[in-house]
Amino acid sequence: MARIAVIGAGTGAMAAAARLAVAGHRVVVYERARTYGGALGRFERDGFSFDTGPGLLPLPAVWRDLFVKTGKQPLESCVELVQVDPSSRHVFADGTEVSLPNASRAGVVAALDSALGAGAGERWGDFLVRARETWDRTRRPLLEEPLWPNWRVLAEREPYPAVPHRRLLRTRRAGTLAEVAARELRDPRLAALLESHALAYGLDPRTAPANAAVLPYMEYAFGMWYVRGGGLRELARAVYERCLARRVEFRFEAEVTGIVEKDGRVAGVELADGAVEEAGFVVSGVAPAVLDRLHGGSPVRTDGEVPAQRGGASRLTVLLALRGGRPGGTAHRTVVHAADRAAELDRMFGAAPGMAARPTVTVLRPDDPALVPDADHEAVTLSAVVPAPGDASDGPTSEVYARWAEQLIDVAERAVPGLRDRLLWHEVRTPAEVAADTGVPGGAIPAPALAGAAGRLLHAANSTRTDGLFTVGGWSHPGGGLPHAGMSGALVAGLVVEGPEFRGSQ
Repeated sequence: MARIAVIGAGTGAMAAAARLAVAGHRVVVYERARTYGGALGRFERDGFSFDTGPGLLPLPAVWRDLFVKTGKQPLESCVELVQVDPSSRHVFADGTEVSLPNASRAGVVAALDSALGAGAGERWGDFLVRARETWDRTRRPLLEEPLWPNWRVLAEREPYPAVPHRRLLRTRRAGTLAEVAARELRDPRLAALLESHALAYGLDPRTAPANAAVLPYMEYAFGMWYVRGGGLRELARAVYERCLARRVEFRFEAEVTGIVEKDGRVAGVELADGAVEEAGFVVSGVAPAVLDRLHGGSPVRTDGEVPAQRGGASRLTVLLALRGGRPGGTAHRTVVHAADRAAELDRMFGAAPGMAARPTVTVLRPDDPALVPDADHEAVTLSAVVPAPGDASDGPTSEVYARWAEQLIDVAERAVPGLRDRLLWHEVRTPAEVAADTGVPGGAIPAPALAGAAGRLLHAANSTRTDGLFTVGGWSHPGGGLPHAGMSGALVAGLVVEGPEFRGSQ
């Protein structure tokens, strides 16, 4: 039995901690903040409650597996996990609207045909078939196995299948998600639907590889889920309690300031108060820049490895307290697409990144009495992707964020008629708050690992050049997103328990 120090109490780190404790190790989690959960935070005011991170859960099987492997109580006995239906409602720039059923390819095809015209659903359905083939080709290496030593095979190969050209006696392989939309979907509304899945992770669909098709596939194949009774913060609570049940020790407000090494191997961690805690293994759940600092300023990766990703996009979130109850039949999630999609992408990913005047806005309206003081009120969350500033000095001012928040409210009125008349108050959460919750510079949010694209969207391996030091969470393989964070915990636990010969779950 080894003593294992885990740095950070994010969901990926807690997933690793629970699995390592079940394997017989003594696990201590050191968290600089006062609570657990990382990005899965909660904001409360006047009887209203809001998730401050992700609001919906794709691929819950990852977390079901964690609970099966770490105890007798399944996930559903610890939280009330419900499938939202419709999965999403979309309001397009031309005013067209469509509600898409949850985890029903046939239902989605029928809905798109009805809303967008005959043939639209068939083209989207054919795309989902190709997306499934892409998923089947990439699922194991990008989710269920440690990063391959010959990772360049993943970097050089585009797994999205080539599509036969109807007029030419050859096939064409799309290189980017935008090319998939233009060549195969051939409808600006379908293109907006597809590309919004990439934009939600801060990816530019014009440069994101075609195999980003797996992002919408995960939603339409496995459904979107919500934790009733308090939101996704309750998932973090359940994982934390599972860790406690497995005798994982948590030390909050205990900032790690250094990693102790001896003879090329980790020997423990140093805390802000000067104390040194011995450990045979260290699992780091912090951002790459933070880990480098803890490692004495030297990188933990060697030349030739996948470098850790840094920077990227963040989110601007507006929490709305509304008078008046949630109307019956309201969709849990509505995506209001940008008035000018090309202008939005140019503004977001251009030389001087910023937010478009009328950006793509996601509106979450959960049917959950635990979020409101009574049935005569509603809690609504708005969010949009914004650039993550390099540091606090070069980011937008609070006045700019306040102005952007007003723009989000203006856009959201297309999904919530009479919104401003119902508004009691609103709270704005900027990338600075994301940074405070997660410790990531600029409040950047990592994207899931994707193949192709010369490896620029792969994430660094969970192992490092220092023996006994591993990384977990969204900034290491297999990247960002709640399913990926949970899988990173499984991979790190396997590498610690079984050693470098571990090849993933079977």
